[in-house]
Amino acid sequence: MVPLNSFELTGRAATHVRDVSGLAAIRLHPQVHAALAGMREASVAAGIELEVVSGFRDFQRQSGIWNGKFRGERPMLDAAGQPLEVGKLDDAQRVSSILIWSALPGASRHHWGTDFDVIDRAAVPPGYRVELTVAEFTDGGPFVRLNEWLGANLGNHGFFRPYTTYRGGVSPEPWHLSFAPLAVPALESFTLEMLTDAIETSDLAGRETVLAQLPELFERYVRAVDPP
Repeated sequence: MVPLNSFELTGRAATHVRDVSGLAAIRLHPQVHAALAGMREASVAAGIELEVVSGFRDFQRQSGIWNGKFRGERPMLDAAGQPLEVGKLDDAQRVSSILIWSALPGASRHHWGTDFDVIDRAAVPPGYRVELTVAEFTDGGPFVRLNEWLGANLGNHGFFRPYTTYRGGVSPEPWHLSFAPLAVPALESFTLEMLTDAIETSDLAGRETVLAQLPELFERYVRAVDPP
């Protein structure tokens, strides 16, 4: 198993991912694709149509999301999902507000090709717009059955959910799956120095504010995850 290098870990290279056949615009690490195929087959037998809606995202794409929110060009929401007036926030408040819903570029596990978001396509009502919220995976939501099935089965295929409990950083994301055989060593080899280099050489909006907080952000939003 070849370890990911610093550019792959920070999303500045895509040499470790491949297109996933049958999934539009989805890229994952080849080993993840193989394990996912087995899990999707098992889900079909349970009447679930497991669909990946987001896989690999590179640094540039994550930066576009971040910069758009920081500059007020994209909607920014508070923890309750209510719109924020970006113009009334200082730079530090903008950084903390963005991190409620979006990963810091260079620090997203989606950069690794090991992590992806899933839904049960068979459970989506006609005309329904999936938003990937906790409510969709709890009582009354369309993905309650998927949530239960994942809890009982994803470990059999090498996957786990890194954001099951709130640990002071990323909010719970029951839709976010991670492939343990690759993601665990990736996290172990990912360093603050790698992330610092990625941010320093970027055009990230609020870069100086981010860099001033980066050691704390690294611990809260990168290291603080649930184990397999």
